[in-house]
Amino acid sequence: MTAPDRFFSSWRAQTLAGSRDVLDGVLRPEHRGPSPELRQHLAEWPGAWYWADDARSRLVLVRGTATPRPERWLWHGALLFLTIVCTLAAGAVIAHAWTPPVGRGVSGTVAAVLEFVEFVATGGWRELLPGWSFAVPLLGILLVHELGHYVAARRYALDVSPPYFLPVPPTLSPIGNLGAFIRIRSPVYDRRQLLDVGAAGPLAGFVVALVVLWWGYRSSIRIPGAVDGPSIVSLAGTPILLGESLLTHWLRDAVVHGTGAVVLSPMAFAGWVGMFVTALNLLPLSQLDGGHVLFGLAGRRQAAISFVAALVLLWLGRHAPVWWIWAALTFVIGGGRWAHPSVVLPERPVLRAGRVIGYACILVLFLTFVPVPFAG
Repeated sequence: MTAPDRFFSSWRAQTLAGSRDVLDGVLRPEHRGPSPELRQHLAEWPGAWYWADDARSRLVLVRGTATPRPERWLWHGALLFLTIVCTLAAGAVIAHAWTPPVGRGVSGTVAAVLEFVEFVATGGWRELLPGWSFAVPLLGILLVHELGHYVAARRYALDVSPPYFLPVPPTLSPIGNLGAFIRIRSPVYDRRQLLDVGAAGPLAGFVVALVVLWWGYRSSIRIPGAVDGPSIVSLAGTPILLGESLLTHWLRDAVVHGTGAVVLSPMAFAGWVGMFVTALNLLPLSQLDGGHVLFGLAGRRQAAISFVAALVLLWLGRHAPVWWIWAALTFVIGGGRWAHPSVVLPERPVLRAGRVIGYACILVLFLTFVPVPFAG
């Protein structure tokens, strides 16, 4: 922006990592609201802008200065294609339409993966198509989750990559993937940016997962019994008992009437996985979405809260060892800590609307968290 004193009474201009110019200032009283002149200027601004306080007296302007880097669309597309194939295969197993090869030991596991690759390459992929009722809703949840992050990051003119999907052969994973992630390649300026980008993914994915779960429960069945039972999914003929969150328990009993255990349809299992992944991401640890949200809400106090959350996971690991794995993984992702790294301007709090978004994320975590994910 040329001549900042045209609109601002005081301001600070800086360049972030040589790729983003930021102008952060207090507006002159005659331009608050904003004035028609400022509104016109913002409409023509070639970047992002947003209010930094609820009174709308402080304005932040962001503009990219570096030449946009070319995206590796072929690489992103290849990962997505492989993820679709692997998730279809996992869905075919759940639908009892296909049985994956099984290997023992390291050499056997590698041989099973190679056998799966050969099977797909020689036309066996047609046998995997019945897995669509699991693969399509699950990939839809993951894609909407990542697009939520992507759109929010672009709204703040952050340099962000398209989603990287992580395929896993169905011989190694019952769901065919490890989710997806995006990379933010420019500094995050303040806690508002961090919270909004961090919250957009899980909240968007949660809405889709809720619809998928409700629809999937409609095609699930109960095994008649005298008392209420767990949710069950059958993988290659082996029944797996799933734990319940508050939300899955309430919704399941509201949609699937009767008593006894519930055998989940492939779509219902996709919804259960979507809810579970949402809760995993919303844990307030290191670089998880929940870590972003909590740092946005609490600033540097996130470090103490994350330490308590890690202790809770370690305690839960006595009943479900998966939490020991997740606590260790988030520790590694965080560079040897569960605390979240700072933003450029950590002392500025989020707006009232941001606090509402943050509290909504905490509520979603409370509703979707499964203390013991796999009951047996």
